[in-house]
Amino acid sequence: MAIQSLRTIPVDQLTEFDAYAELKALTDEIHAHDKAYYQKDEPSISDADYDALRQRNMAIEEKFPHLKRKDSPTDKVGAPLQSGFSKISHAVPMLSLGNAFVEEDVQDFLDRIRRFLGLSADEAVEIVAEPKIDGLSISLRYENRRFKQAATRGDGAVGEDVTQNILTMKELPLNLPDNAPDVVEIRGEVYMAKDEFAQLNHLQEAAGAKTFANPRNAAAGSLRQLDPNITAKRPLRMFAYAWGEMSASLSNTQMGTIETFKNWGLPVNPLTKVCTNINDIMALYQDINDQRAELPYDIDGVVYKVNRLDWQQRLGFVSRSPRWAIAHKFPAEKAQTVLEAIDIQVGRTGVLTPVARLKPITVGGVVVSNATLHNADEIKRKDVRVGDSVIIQRAGDVIPQVVEVVLEKRPEGTAEFIFPTECPECGSHAMREEGEAATRCTGGLICPAQAVERLKHFVSRNAFDMDGLGAKNIERFWQEGLIKTPGDIFRLGDHAETIAKWDGWKEKSVSNLKKSIDERRTIGLDRFIYALGIRQVGQATARTLAKNYLSFDNWYQAMTKACDPQSSEFSDLIDIDGIGHSMAQDIVEFVHEPHNRDVMEDLKAQLQIEDFAAPKTDGSPVAGKTVVFTGTLVTMTRSEAKAKAESLGAKVSGSVSKKTDYVVAGESAGSKLKKAEELGVQVLSEEDWHNLTK
Repeated sequence: MAIQSLRTIPVDQLTEFDAYAELKALTDEIHAHDKAYYQKDEPSISDADYDALRQRNMAIEEKFPHLKRKDSPTDKVGAPLQSGFSKISHAVPMLSLGNAFVEEDVQDFLDRIRRFLGLSADEAVEIVAEPKIDGLSISLRYENRRFKQAATRGDGAVGEDVTQNILTMKELPLNLPDNAPDVVEIRGEVYMAKDEFAQLNHLQEAAGAKTFANPRNAAAGSLRQLDPNITAKRPLRMFAYAWGEMSASLSNTQMGTIETFKNWGLPVNPLTKVCTNINDIMALYQDINDQRAELPYDIDGVVYKVNRLDWQQRLGFVSRSPRWAIAHKFPAEKAQTVLEAIDIQVGRTGVLTPVARLKPITVGGVVVSNATLHNADEIKRKDVRVGDSVIIQRAGDVIPQVVEVVLEKRPEGTAEFIFPTECPECGSHAMREEGEAATRCTGGLICPAQAVERLKHFVSRNAFDMDGLGAKNIERFWQEGLIKTPGDIFRLGDHAETIAKWDGWKEKSVSNLKKSIDERRTIGLDRFIYALGIRQVGQATARTLAKNYLSFDNWYQAMTKACDPQSSEFSDLIDIDGIGHSMAQDIVEFVHEPHNRDVMEDLKAQLQIEDFAAPKTDGSPVAGKTVVFTGTLVTMTRSEAKAKAESLGAKVSGSVSKKTDYVVAGESAGSKLKKAEELGVQVLSEEDWHNLTK
C-alpha cells in the first residue's frame, strides 16, 4: 500500500505496522522539507502543509509512543547546515514549538500545565501571547555588554555564523547598558516588511535577478548571503522575544524580560500581552487574526508562553519543544472541487482505505488531487458519491479531508458507494471485526501489500538501515522471489550474477549492495528488536527492552518463558515502566509464533547482535537504578518526578519487585510501600530523594 494512502487513515484507526511505515515516510519527507526551508530558503510546500505533516507525525507518536523513531522530526529542529558558513554551537539549544490548531488544543495545553505543576483549578496561570512572526530565527550573543556574534537556528544545536550579515541591520544595538549581565543571548525572528519585500522584488525583477516567493524567503535568503555587502542592501528587521544563555536573570517573568529587552533598545512586538484565562487568550488570538492583513509583516499564528519563569523551569522540555509554550496556528483553507473516483488501497496490516480522487484544485498554494475518506462508516455518514462536489480542508492531516458534500450540486443518477468485500490486491476476503471501524484483508502474508511493507520496515533507517535497499528494490527482489523473509536479505549476495543483469544494475551497484548488507551483520540489540516489527514495539519500547534485558539471549529466553502469564518472567515484563499488559501480550505472542521463532533463529545464525550498552550518566547516583514512586508527592508531581529520574539515567517502574532499588514514598503510600518493606527495598522520602539527586 502506498504511503500516501496510509495518510488517509485517521490516526486512531492506524495499525502498528501502518504506523511504522508512515512514521518512516513522514520522517524522510519532513527532513527533506526542512532542508529546502532552512538550507536553501526555498520551501517546497506551504506552511499549512508542513504543519500538517508535523501534526500527523506527532499525533501518531502520541498514540504509539513506542514507535517513535530515533531520527524523529519531533526531536529535531531545522536541518543540518549547508557549506559556506562556519558553525556556532548554541550554549542552550534553539528549540521549536508544538502546535495548536483549535481552541480545544489551547485548553489542553493549559490543562497539561496545571496537571504537571499540580495546580488547583482556581490558581491563575498567566500566559504571554505574542504574534508568531514568519521569518528566520536568530540568536544574538553579547559578552561584557558588547555584541559578539550571531547565529541562525540551524539544527537547533549548531547554527550558522551570520555575524557579519547581522551587523548590517540598523536595529541591532552593538552595546548593552552597564547593568546588563556579562553573558546575554537574545533570540528573535528576522523578517522583512511587506512593503519592503515588494520593493525588493521590483528591483530584482528590473535587474533580471531571481524574485522571492514571499517575505520569509526574502528575509532568510538575504540574511544567509555569503557576501555581507548584499545583505546590507536588503531591508531586514527583527523582533526579540526569547533568550538562551544568561549569566544572570533579568526578571522572574517572561513579560518582565521582554520589557528589559525593550529598555535596552531591542525591537519587541507591540502586540505582546499577558492573558490570565482561556477567554482572554482566544479574544487576543481573534484580534490579532483580524489585524493580520493590515500588519506590516507576515504572521502565521500566535505563540503562548507561561509567564512565570520558575514554572517554565519546572515544566522543562519534551523532545524538541518546551512544555511551557505552544504556537496557535491560524486556520487552514477550505476549497470546493469534484470527487472523480474512489480508490481502495491496502496497508501492510491489511486495512482497506478509501481514497477520494479529486479534480485538481489549489489549496494554500498547493495543488491537491487526493483526500481522505477514512473508512466505510465515514463514506456512509457523509453520503459521499462519485461525481459529488465536496468541501475539502487541509488541517491536522497530511492530505485534505472531505469535510462535507455540496448536496445541491449532486448530479442526477449518482449511486451510493459499495465498500468492497474482497481485497483489491490479492482477492482474499475482506472482513470487519466487531467493534472496529477498519475493514481488513484476511490474506495475511500472501497479500503483497502486507508482505513487502514488513520487509521494508526491516531495512528502514532506524532498523537495519541498509543502503541500496529502498522501497522499489525491496519490491523488485520480492517479486522476483529472491527474498521472502528477513534472513533472505543477507543471502542476496548468492544472487549477485542475476541482479547484475537487471536494468539499472551493474557490477558496481551490486558490489555496493553486498557491502551495505555485510556492514549490517553487526547490529545493536535495540535496533534488532525494533526491526522485527513486533506489534506495539517501536524504537522507544525496543530500547527499553534492550536496556532491561541487555542481551538477545536474555531477552529471547525471558520472552519464551513469559508465554506463561503466571510466570515470573511475564510479571517482570509488565513491571517495566511503559509496558502494559496488552503490549506484553503482543511481545510474547510474537516470540511464541513458530514462524517468527524461525525468522529470529535464522537471523541469529547470520548476525552478531551486540549487547546493549547503557549511556553513561556522569555523576548521577541513580543511573541504572530502578525507582518506583508511590503515594501523593507534595513537592513535585508524578510527571516531574519521573522526568527527572529518567534524565538522571534511572529506570522508573510501575510496580515493586526484588529488582527495585528505591521506592520513593509520598503521603498515603499504600501497597507498594508495604511490598517494599516486605522485600527489604530501600524506601526514600521525598526529601531523601531530593537530597540524593540534587
